[in-house]
Amino acid sequence: MNPTAENVLVIKRSLFNKLGSFQGLNFEPREYLDAILSRGNNFFLRRSQAEKDPTRKQIIPYVLLTHADRVLFYIRGKKAGEQRLVAKGSIGIGGHMNEGDESLFALDEAAYRAGVEREVAEEIKIDTKFEDRIVALLNDDSTEVGQVHLGIVHVFKLAEPKVEKREAMITNLAFLDKDELNARRDSLETWSQICLDSLERLLDRGD
Repeated sequence: MNPTAENVLVIKRSLFNKLGSFQGLNFEPREYLDAILSRGNNFFLRRSQAEKDPTRKQIIPYVLLTHADRVLFYIRGKKAGEQRLVAKGSIGIGGHMNEGDESLFALDEAAYRAGVEREVAEEIKIDTKFEDRIVALLNDDSTEVGQVHLGIVHVFKLAEPKVEKREAMITNLAFLDKDELNARRDSLETWSQICLDSLERLLDRGD
């Protein structure tokens, strides 16, 4: 299916502005999440429309997979759904929340997290136990892509570095430490650069 034919979860930018707009990372996500995950505040919009409408923010879980002091890195191949990010390096596994995912309308956070795990599992096979923490929100209005998206940054802390790719768009999969990631910084997508610049704080936070 053409990705632009999907119906994706969005909120009004006016809600984001009311809660408190910001640039970069916000390490106090709780009040935002309570509002974003409230049934009356989110709705579905055709992706082809949402990508061109800066009055809406598409909600994107952005998951960092970590083991010890290393973070999973990959490069988005030519089959990536978001063509503006092709050939960019990334440390975040993420995707749109699509219509039909019943967890989107559940008010408890456990249901939302289960939906996120399903999204990640479409791209990456995780063959180990892990802990899921929501550590921040991510907003970047300085780019065309960022203007229409709002990231919810998760950290999956893996017991073992056992992952495999499921999607053809994912290449060069590897766990890298911060120095190795910094050496690749210029080739990373913007969201990954923002996360890399605050990596210690992201990885040290609890709920």
